[in-house]
Amino acid sequence: MRLSVRIERWPLARAFTISRGSKTEAVVVVAELDDGVHRGRGEAVPYARYGEVPERVVESVEALRPAVERGLDRAALQTALPAGAARNALDCAYWDLAAKQSGRPVCELAGLGAPQPVNTAYTISLASAMEMAAAAERAARRPLLKVKLGAEDDTKRIAEVRRAAPQAELIVDANEGWSAANLAANLAACADVGVTLVEQPLPQGADEVLRDCKRPIPICADESVHDRASLDSLKGKYDAINIKLDKSGGLTEALALVAEAEGRGLLIMVGCMVATSLAMAPAMLLAQRARFVDLDGPLLLAHDRAEGLRYDGSVVYPPTPALWG
Repeated sequence: MRLSVRIERWPLARAFTISRGSKTEAVVVVAELDDGVHRGRGEAVPYARYGEVPERVVESVEALRPAVERGLDRAALQTALPAGAARNALDCAYWDLAAKQSGRPVCELAGLGAPQPVNTAYTISLASAMEMAAAAERAARRPLLKVKLGAEDDTKRIAEVRRAAPQAELIVDANEGWSAANLAANLAACADVGVTLVEQPLPQGADEVLRDCKRPIPICADESVHDRASLDSLKGKYDAINIKLDKSGGLTEALALVAEAEGRGLLIMVGCMVATSLAMAPAMLLAQRARFVDLDGPLLLAHDRAEGLRYDGSVVYPPTPALWG
């Protein structure tokens, strides 16, 4: 088995802004496993919020080269690396390789039904109220908009977005940008315009006030949940979880996380970092069981990779084997 890993940079169509800052390109890490006949690929996004940088993620993958060449398998990978981008890239590469070797799709290997097209959210980046309204108006025909908040005057922002997109279902992602002081007012403003879900309103580690918060809208954990080990700490604070492969460390843990979260009565959202279709493809299997799907990463790029996912408006179709799985 041969392992290769590299950093790729994909320009965005326009700047993407959340409460923690802006970026103009997607920086991803791609891992490839090659048995001499078949090649499996996985893509991950190192996330600075968790102390990840691309070069160190590459180093983490490279450090496993001797073990991979000696026969490290996907099961052993789950303890060889912690949850995060490095394990995600390799885990998804193992799944893809197994599909190519067996001639069977990953859904079948995982004991799942064939994935069907789903509606994805489309993200409205954080900006001024007027700029966000203009972006929402351009996307108003999409069925689900994800609105980035987490700054002063969020009550005005969400009101303007609703005015510009009166028919769209809205979910809000504050990216840890609210505080205990403005939580109630911001939730009330969201409820007033019919927002369906609010993601991670408070910083991880400062979200205990959610236990006693009267919530007019379900609240979804994002930065506060990574893998199954995170679930106990969410009890009484969150109604839903946003599962991202880069947080869970790959499809293997993400599938187990979905099952356990469902057993605890949590709503499921499947999310993504800004990346190419190669990163979205494994998440399409999770999307089949999700109430909310947010896999619009490739729509934010200036261009996607070859054989990328097919998007028809907000409908995203499962990957072809040429891409993944």
